[in-house]
Amino acid sequence: MGEHNAVVAISNTHAEAEAAMRELTHAGFHIKKLSVVGQDYRPAKHVEDYSNTADCMKYGSTAISGIGPVLIAGPLLGWVLGALEEPVRAGGITAIGTALNNMGIPKDSVLSYETALRFSKFILLVHGTAEEVAHAQNIMQTKRARAVVEREARAVT
Repeated sequence: MGEHNAVVAISNTHAEAEAAMRELTHAGFHIKKLSVVGQDYRPAKHVEDYSNTADCMKYGSTAISGIGPVLIAGPLLGWVLGALEEPVRAGGITAIGTALNNMGIPKDSVLSYETALRFSKFILLVHGTAEEVAHAQNIMQTKRARAVVEREARAVT
């Protein structure tokens, strides 16, 4: 199987992550190429936003040791579920971190993404060709994502 590229962004709020996802889908990105993860905190005014995302994506809610309850939507969900079955790794990374690391994201970046999740930030991940990833990176930067890092990752099945 060939290699895919991935771009990861940290958004400060759920609204920023949703806005970036909306922009990506309007730009032609298929929803199955997008993943989002964040603490499973749903104040009444945001329930509809989560429902709109969940209607189009596979999603799951679980408690991750060290982070707490999280909502995961998109292809990353399968990687996290697989990581939950793996033995605990040294270095203190969570199942989300293990999934990202298994996808080819370096451990130092994984640790910064896990830290962001602990502080109620949202992680948005886009998979695609080098051109798609570069285009996604430009879109996400315009939506005020705090950090955007482009990485090589294995093909997601």
